[in-house]
Amino acid sequence: MAPLAQPKLRSRKHGAAIPLDDHDRRLLNLMQGSFPLEPRPFAAVARDAGVTEEEVLERVGQLIEARIIRQVTPIFDTRALSYRSMLVAARVDPEQPQRAAAFINSHPGVTHNYLRNHEFNLWFTLAVEPDSPLGLDGTLELMAQKAPAESIRQLPTLRLFKIRMDLEMTGDTESLSSAGVAEPPRDLDPVALDELDVRIVQATQGDMPIVPEPYAPAAERLGISHAELLERMISLRERGALRRVAAILFHRRAGFSANGMGVWKVPAERIAELGPRMASVRGISHCYERPTYPDWPYSVFTMAHGRSKQECDAVLDAIAEQTGIEERSTLYSSTEFKKIRMLYFTPEFRDWEREHAGVPHPPGSHYDPARHDALG
Repeated sequence: MAPLAQPKLRSRKHGAAIPLDDHDRRLLNLMQGSFPLEPRPFAAVARDAGVTEEEVLERVGQLIEARIIRQVTPIFDTRALSYRSMLVAARVDPEQPQRAAAFINSHPGVTHNYLRNHEFNLWFTLAVEPDSPLGLDGTLELMAQKAPAESIRQLPTLRLFKIRMDLEMTGDTESLSSAGVAEPPRDLDPVALDELDVRIVQATQGDMPIVPEPYAPAAERLGISHAELLERMISLRERGALRRVAAILFHRRAGFSANGMGVWKVPAERIAELGPRMASVRGISHCYERPTYPDWPYSVFTMAHGRSKQECDAVLDAIAEQTGIEERSTLYSSTEFKKIRMLYFTPEFRDWEREHAGVPHPPGSHYDPARHDALG
């Protein structure tokens, strides 16, 4: 493989996609899916890319500066860490949705919030700490009052068929619409964490440094060896608490300007069969079974990503053809109000509940302010 080319960047910092060459796309695929838990992970990526470690470090830094890579970070599993979470659909004032979004976004457990083309127009994800006094129900009641929201529909995950946001940088519409290997639903149960596990999550979450040994600074802050940190992170991965370490991309800047939430009316007796098949389609990043309501018959949710609305439609059309399920609705986002990676075991959760509900945080939780301060 030839050396990685220099980026072709537009002068503006926001907005449309940035032109990428084949070497860029190859590197982005590797950084999304093959970033290992070993002392020099960039060297491993370089071996797969057929270039030097120095070239990969330089190129990744340039792609971050160009706002194509959002961050390189560990991706922890919210439920495995005992946080409670769900998708929420809210009906808010269509003339001023940003007013409701601003209050909802103030909660640190809201990581995604989109305006979508539906009567329930504000769709967001919410997570609360394991020992939250308000809990999910209390938090949503408060949001409905203060946002305000006319109505809120809770859409918790009943079964998880897929959660992996890899943008296929080298594939075309046909490859995005093709089926991969169908996997069984994932276990959503929490895992046991000891004090060092929690400290490792606190120390490693967020942006990783783009240096030859990116895990080493966290090990130093924790006062443990580089090898011990990696062993514990491998253990967290094996137990399901750490899904992977990967590059997260700015979708639009990377060329994926559209996302469509395809929701499907699947007969209850066929969900276990068809959920994994829907999830296996390469252009689908998330696939869940969620509850239905009298006015909402859609039981399976699939998130499609494409370089255009037409490509998203092609991915969803392929699912309909492969499964025979044709009764669906597709909700496209018109505004992205919030999109972040959640930080766990931080003071922001208790601060939000104290500020907005006057709720003190119970003693004996995983969070320890002194420890957090020491970790920076």
